[in-house]
Amino acid sequence: MGIIRSSFTFMIGTACGIYVAQNYNVPNIKKLANTGLVIAKHLEENYRKPKKRDEDD
Repeated sequence: MGIIRSSFTFMIGTACGIYVAQNYNVPNIKKLANTGLVIAKHLEENYRKPKKRDEDD
């Protein structure tokens, strides 16, 4: 009885997730995260402090 009770929430969550993904316009989280990383890298490169001249040697 323990394995059925412990996996019941997981099964209900999976079924609800499948239903929502099929019937509603859910954004692609992986694509959204990759876009955020690209923007963060772009901002870091543009606003990074310049290196000192004696560090270049």
